[in-house]
Amino acid sequence: MEITSVIKYEGDNSTFVWKHPNEDFSTTSQLIVHESQEAVFFLNGQPLDLFGSGRYTLDTGNIPLLQKVKNIPTAGVSPFHCEVYFVNKVEQMAIRWGTDTKIQYMEPTYGFPLAIGASGEMSLRVHDSKRLLINLVGTESDLSQAKLVSYFRAFLMTKVKTYIAQVMKSSAISIFEIDEHLIEFSEELKKRLVPDFLDYGVSLERFFVTAIVKPDGSPQYEKFKELHFRQYADVAEAKIRQQVGVIDQETEARKMVIESQGLAQKRNIEGYTYQQERGYDVAEKLAGNEGVGEFSSAGIGLGMMAGVGSSVGNAVGGTFNAAVTGMTNAPIEPNDSFCENCGAKLSPGAAFCEECGAPVAQKPRCKKCGYVFERPGKFCPKCGTKRED
Repeated sequence: MEITSVIKYEGDNSTFVWKHPNEDFSTTSQLIVHESQEAVFFLNGQPLDLFGSGRYTLDTGNIPLLQKVKNIPTAGVSPFHCEVYFVNKVEQMAIRWGTDTKIQYMEPTYGFPLAIGASGEMSLRVHDSKRLLINLVGTESDLSQAKLVSYFRAFLMTKVKTYIAQVMKSSAISIFEIDEHLIEFSEELKKRLVPDFLDYGVSLERFFVTAIVKPDGSPQYEKFKELHFRQYADVAEAKIRQQVGVIDQETEARKMVIESQGLAQKRNIEGYTYQQERGYDVAEKLAGNEGVGEFSSAGIGLGMMAGVGSSVGNAVGGTFNAAVTGMTNAPIEPNDSFCENCGAKLSPGAAFCEECGAPVAQKPRCKKCGYVFERPGKFCPKCGTKRED
């Protein structure tokens, strides 16, 4: 019988459990356990002691249960027969999983039966070494990542398919929107699977659904897919139409402002106001009706209109104003005032134009009686006070 003097792990990182090939040791043998490992001593299929990371000399002080079972004396060198399993407790990642058959469930949004598949990755770590060895390893000499996944395959497929159908139903996740909910979907599935793995001493550290296999090409699926995306297309089209309408209105308003500003600049350059321009329009109409009707009795003709200066109303008096009221679509009342910038009619006493916002030049007033001066002069025509404007 060969007595092993050093007991240490000789597997790799993709292995969950590795059994030391030798089973005969002595109370002077050295046990070496690396970080993220545990060593478990078994005798006749029964776990005796568990060692964490470190270096140990196997004596009866370290293995009190072995002394009871084997009746090893407390002094001297004593051989004993035992099985030693090393358990790798590091988190093992990128373990692939996928459903072996399609999952049948009722699509929650449109209520039609659907068959889908799913796949992804998970990471596992040994949580309870003794439970894993008793429930899964048994008499096996090792437990690799591939072997562990194969053990869990049937159990995982049954659980995952059931949970996927339950989560999609309870969360009312549409098949057409599942891709944008994969994170929440994965977390909910992991929460349900964790207790199932712990029953075997394994911790499910991470669980990801990376792909949902949809029934593309199925007539029923394609029909509801077109209906679903048509809804979003109609909403988007309506928004575009609305935005285009707003842009057209803004463009038209901007065009009108530009035109009015250009007209105001033209008046400033040529030296006349909006009221004068209206007077010129009336004069043009009068010129076309010289010696006709009311204007004939009033003695107003083209030659007389040639002398109109700053204001048509001031030149011809009340008779002319009465005639103008009947001829123009927008009559000029004696007290009317208009914006010098855009030509809009101003409200009495307005400081700014209601249409373009331009400031309104205020006419001078008598400091004594408040009379508004309509034309230049040296004294107030109402109270006779000397003007200072």
